[in-house]
Amino acid sequence: MRLFTVLAVSAALLAVPQAASASGSCYDRAAPITYEESRIETPALPGGTRVPYTLVEAGGFTAYAEGLSGALCRTRSVAAAKLLLQRRGAQLWSTAVQRAQGKVQQGTIERYDDRPLYWTRLLGTRDLRQWQPAFPVTDAERASLIKTFEYASRGVSSTTFGRGVKRVLVSGFDPYQLNGEIRRSNPSGASALQLDGLRFGDVLVQAVVLPVTWSGFDAGIVEDTFGPHLTARSRDRADLIMTISQGNRGLMNIEQWAGAWRGGSPDNNNEGVAEPVPSAPRWPQPDPQPEFIETTLPFEKMIAAGTGPWPTALNPRLCEWPAGTRPDPAAVRCHTNGPTPGSQAQSGGGGNYLSNESMYRSNRLRLALGATDVPGGHLHISALVYPADPLVIIDDAFSADRAATIEQTVALVKAAA
Repeated sequence: MRLFTVLAVSAALLAVPQAASASGSCYDRAAPITYEESRIETPALPGGTRVPYTLVEAGGFTAYAEGLSGALCRTRSVAAAKLLLQRRGAQLWSTAVQRAQGKVQQGTIERYDDRPLYWTRLLGTRDLRQWQPAFPVTDAERASLIKTFEYASRGVSSTTFGRGVKRVLVSGFDPYQLNGEIRRSNPSGASALQLDGLRFGDVLVQAVVLPVTWSGFDAGIVEDTFGPHLTARSRDRADLIMTISQGNRGLMNIEQWAGAWRGGSPDNNNEGVAEPVPSAPRWPQPDPQPEFIETTLPFEKMIAAGTGPWPTALNPRLCEWPAGTRPDPAAVRCHTNGPTPGSQAQSGGGGNYLSNESMYRSNRLRLALGATDVPGGHLHISALVYPADPLVIIDDAFSADRAATIEQTVALVKAAA
């Protein structure tokens, strides 16, 4: 691929239009927003710019953010706002996918970058929380409008397949751990943009990008994504499902086990509580809830495909509490021998963060709906290394590393399919 020149946070980019923050008259900028949304205004490092606005501009999405802001101010009812947000959310997702796949030329940053989509979506959800239209909007209506925009702009609302194809549904994630590194990308979310709508042979792939928030998972976004494609009578029933996330550097791990425990590490809203994975609203659950769920992905074929640059392996590790010892941290036992009878989950092979939970929730639902013939599991892909200069958002080495990881991820999904 053609490598891009260094995109430094220079004085030329310092003048990103503030209209992108939607400072119109129908917004109350003192109204509460989420911690995640507050990062939009992360101060610039000395000599640099605010990275979120730079990435929106570099991705070519400033006009979109301004347009959504202005259009919200012109709406005259909740119903009109919902139609607007469905349409504009779908437009954001579609444009991000087309830009990522090189079908449209937009912006100055390389096409594999997932960060412009992330920050543009956050500008939209922030505006929705601070939106003060001339007509009344209840808290429940506002929450519903935010959900409409989120689902559309994450691809959740556009996962239809049609007939005559083998159906593969995959998910990636937003960037995370942004408190320490505001430049973060997530190669799993970037892979989802490459995979969405991908067709090879008789296989069609659809993809979504999940939030890195416990509250989003509690609200049922994983189940709402995969559930419609796992029901017995669905015309869009999947032939394979796969959740994907960023893992350890230099490894592509197919996780053998997902565990029914969330460790409570802080999410993008700096929230987290250690507890069993909660039940999902609106969807059936296995009874009793399994402590561990094993992958049914065709991992032998994925490993044998010989993709590179990173080695691909099945990760059989899990951590458990012997019966009756949870949550004593001293009692945890980690090994590669499979779950011990009567034990309780402490972590799957990929830990007990949202990546583990995406595998657990999607496959818990798969089992509850009786879709045992549908292979499912999780792929952890190689982590990224950022430019040493904190004022550089992307350089050739970072670009090449991310592109290679994404291309291998696409190849592994093809091998599974």
